[in-house]
Amino acid sequence: MTVVFVHGNPETSAIWGPLIGALGRDDVVTLSPPGFGAPLPAGFDPTYLAYRDWLERELEGFDGPVDLVGHDWGGGHVLNVAMHRPDLIRSWASDIVGVFDPDYVWHDLAQIWQTPGAGEEAVAAMMAGTPEERVAMVAGMGVGPDIAPALVAAQNDDMAAAILRLYRSAAQPAIAQAGAALEAAAERPGLSILATADTFVGTDEMRRRAADRAGARTEVLDGLGHWWMIEDPARGAAALNRFWAAL
Repeated sequence: MTVVFVHGNPETSAIWGPLIGALGRDDVVTLSPPGFGAPLPAGFDPTYLAYRDWLERELEGFDGPVDLVGHDWGGGHVLNVAMHRPDLIRSWASDIVGVFDPDYVWHDLAQIWQTPGAGEEAVAAMMAGTPEERVAMVAGMGVGPDIAPALVAAQNDDMAAAILRLYRSAAQPAIAQAGAALEAAAERPGLSILATADTFVGTDEMRRRAADRAGARTEVLDGLGHWWMIEDPARGAAALNRFWAAL
């Protein structure tokens, strides 16, 4: 069974390297959403629904249903597919199920990106400075020095535009309205990865409540943060393998 990984913002598929190594599988595919390690095609409007449709088109090219795994906004795209086209997947796993809870409030940086003017200034500042300064900044977020250079190398005008449009398309109440269909995700087995030190994706209560509505199992990664797949890839791989073994 093919495993498909989808990353988020402001990332590239490089974030999956340590986890894929820990899995030790040769049937893994990584997909890069347009603007995030892949070009923005002409005419592509990078809204959260456009990314859902992009991912569905990608999955239609596989021979059969896949095990779909997403991190950050990649996890949002995964869950949107699970709610909309469950026929394309055998299972799904996401670490941001909690953002679909009706009580979720976007984190501070997301709210800045959602604000005209302030958002443009923020992405410009993120991509300013020397390459060494930018690598140090990204590494300090929790990505670490080995992965950070690949992420910085992908920072460009496409990514800046994609960040702003994506987050603005999902400003509340839009993401809560999308979460009204969470129960539809229960048509396929789901896994909610709950990294307890991740402060971007809702409280533990929100994440458990949303996972229950989606019929998903919850795997707790105690003490790990937003980039759990880099911090402790062995523990992340074990959680995924337990889930897949039970299917």
